[in-house]
Amino acid sequence: MKILVLGWKGMLGTDLMATLGRGHDVTGKDVEDFDIASPSECGDVVRGSGADMVINAAAYTNVDGCETEEAVSLSVNAEGVKNVALACRKSGATLVHFSTDYVFDGTKRTPYREDDPCCPINAYGRSKLKGEEYLREFSNDYLLIRTSWLFGEHGKNFVKAIVKRAEETGVLDVVDDQTGSPTYTVDLAAAVRMLIEEGHRGVFHVTNRGTCTWYQFALKILDYTGMKGVTITPIRSAQLGRCAPRPAYSVLSCRKFADATRRTMRFWQIALEEYMTRPS
Repeated sequence: MKILVLGWKGMLGTDLMATLGRGHDVTGKDVEDFDIASPSECGDVVRGSGADMVINAAAYTNVDGCETEEAVSLSVNAEGVKNVALACRKSGATLVHFSTDYVFDGTKRTPYREDDPCCPINAYGRSKLKGEEYLREFSNDYLLIRTSWLFGEHGKNFVKAIVKRAEETGVLDVVDDQTGSPTYTVDLAAAVRMLIEEGHRGVFHVTNRGTCTWYQFALKILDYTGMKGVTITPIRSAQLGRCAPRPAYSVLSCRKFADATRRTMRFWQIALEEYMTRPS
């Protein structure tokens, strides 16, 4: 299969390139190659690639930044999806797109299913939900994957931030009132490959198994580093004073993925240990 990965230099995009490159003809384009907010440039990139499938891993993911730059987030996370969807429809390519647990408001206390009502509480979630709506409206051949709390080798992530802060200060304050599922981009990329090779379409939730708060996540990170003498304190989200509110509970149910593929994702703790002990 000939596959084009948009946003290939990002944390997820690099792992998609590596995973799908084993067995498929994969090329990548990123921000220096085209403007996703431009319909004509999206059309040129998709048409020029000759791809059977386009994977859109490009996104504006600064959650707090979206609050002050909502127009920018909408241009990338919503209008950009529309542009790519229209280009794929014209070329006949299947579109794979990623969304987020932040399309939900966090008031549910059991894992969110694919058909649960969306009600984002921040600008990032609103922009991603609008992207989902455009995908459904303008694509007749798509795979939409919602995921959460990504960490991986390439780019910024919570794991790297915790390790850096612990090394520099030895003191951490981490929120303990948000619950979700950390997801290793290597595992997500493998799941994406499985879904596309088996020909699945529609909406799927894909995360590593298990849940935790950010505080519990940080404790496990420190445990795997073997760092001693770090003071870590659980705090409430309100104490951080961030621009964007976060859902208190954003765990995604991956039952549909398991039923469709007959596979389950591994627990986040196992994935995290592999990530943190991999050779440099």
